[in-house]
Amino acid sequence: MVLNLLLNHKLYILRDCIIGMEKRYYFDTSIWRDYYENRSDRFRPLGEWALKLINEILESQDIILFSDFVIEELKVKYSEEEINKILEVVSKRDLLIKVNISEQQTIEAAKLCKEKKVAFGDALHTILARDNNAVMVTRDKHFLELLDIVEIKKPEDLV
Repeated sequence: MVLNLLLNHKLYILRDCIIGMEKRYYFDTSIWRDYYENRSDRFRPLGEWALKLINEILESQDIILFSDFVIEELKVKYSEEEINKILEVVSKRDLLIKVNISEQQTIEAAKLCKEKKVAFGDALHTILARDNNAVMVTRDKHFLELLDIVEIKKPEDLV
């Protein structure tokens, strides 16, 4: 009986460790738009790749991160109702986490955008991904300037 309790205890510890090891992904605004609009370019099904990645993340119970800055960028094109609909695919499964933006991250992003000559938003998204141990998912070529900050992938690289 004691052996069974020890084995059960070890299984719970193992389960807790596995649950805490989910992967984290921070989606750039372009990925949300690819998914929602089912966008494509001449040769590539960008929306399909975004949806496939979202489905794989949901299946593996990994986490997608977003910030108020993503919401602000989405507001340029969409209503609040549409934004809720965009995020609903992940939020209804409790696998969407909003990350806060600190003053220090904003200051660092401002410095980084000057140093690397990238948009402030790209720098901020990158810092948020780094600080939250997430893979930055984007297809924006400007992020290539930020590879030394965080791991950056396109959806099709992850599916």
